[in-house]
Amino acid sequence: MTEEDESAPSIAIIGGGAVGVTAAHDLAARGADVTLFERGELAAESSGRAAGVLYDAYAEDVDAAVGARALERFRAFDRTLPGFSFMSCPYVIAVREGDPDADAVPAMVERMRDHGREVSLVDPDALGERFPALHADDLAVAAVAEGAGWTDPPSYVRALGERAARAGVAMETDTAVALGPRRGSEREVRVRDAGANGDPATETRAFDAVVVAAGAHTRSLLADAGVAVPVVPYRVQALVAREAYDGPMVYDATADAYLRPHPDGLLAGDGTEPVPADPEGYRRGADDWFREDVAAVLDERLARRDSAARVDPDSDVSRAWAGLCTATPDGDPLVGPADASGEADPTLFVAAGWQGHGFMRAPAIGEAVAEGVLASRSGIPFDDPESPWIGAFDPERFDGDEEFEIAEGMSLSTRTDEV
Repeated sequence: MTEEDESAPSIAIIGGGAVGVTAAHDLAARGADVTLFERGELAAESSGRAAGVLYDAYAEDVDAAVGARALERFRAFDRTLPGFSFMSCPYVIAVREGDPDADAVPAMVERMRDHGREVSLVDPDALGERFPALHADDLAVAAVAEGAGWTDPPSYVRALGERAARAGVAMETDTAVALGPRRGSEREVRVRDAGANGDPATETRAFDAVVVAAGAHTRSLLADAGVAVPVVPYRVQALVAREAYDGPMVYDATADAYLRPHPDGLLAGDGTEPVPADPEGYRRGADDWFREDVAAVLDERLARRDSAARVDPDSDVSRAWAGLCTATPDGDPLVGPADASGEADPTLFVAAGWQGHGFMRAPAIGEAVAEGVLASRSGIPFDDPESPWIGAFDPERFDGDEEFEIAEGMSLSTRTDEV
């Protein structure tokens, strides 16, 4: 090892989903000595169950900037990352007649356009003419975002994980860990594995910095270090229907459901349960009510009025599943130092609370985490104008013990609140 290698900061990433793998990859590219811990396989949890809908059509300033950077990187990876593909596809926001949110859509679109997004209001009749596969007669208003797309989320995580490993990241999968205390300028990580006799054994390692990007498990991991964060998991659902579809991605805001093309037909979902879920014991299969509700939405949005053409929630579905999203009190994630209070040099960082938008933001958030951790280690405070951290995502804006109602992350109201 050279003298330069020995001076590289040692950084642990806990979580092998899209954000964790991106952060590990980007840290290694910036010269850090990185170890990634994942208790299962890469993309085994929320990233592996994500829908893969990608867009930058946000009205709020910070979200628009993060979304734009994420899509820029997704497109770059499409050209440079073997095993990963980004499929360009328009994204339609559809609001039905009688929905009070319809009145807010024109101003929302104007805000998106102010951010340089290629988004336009479309008359429902014109929408139906452009996309014959869609039924638009029941819509009050629609908008189309041209710069969107979709992908297979596990392929991103695995392809970028392979590249990160080639860049020197130590990928320790099937490895459970717990956080230990801060020791001087380092943070302990307790690594659990199977001992020679089959009993659990624990090895303690020290790192210059630890990033917790463990999705639904974030809260319990940080609690081991005495850090409280208001990150609450909740259950969402999706399915793949055997329905040939080559139209746009659609978010039916009134029905709170989305659909996109899929190699096996079409993918549709939302099925949000706005109650806390147990990450260790939640139901991973889809519910009957969700299958029936989504089948009804597909019948309505794809003009399946003929009973012979309607989607059967059982026979026409090739697979259906549930995954976990994470909510915060204000709908924005927690990204930054988790132990900064009274510390000039934080050793513990968090990246969680995606409200259903984690995968689509991962390339941008992982990059921000990498740059932010290195900036914090160099002594740049979080609130310094030169800091790469995103101020709106400061974990310290909360006490950590807040009680709040879970809000569905894709709902139209979350896009129009700031309009």
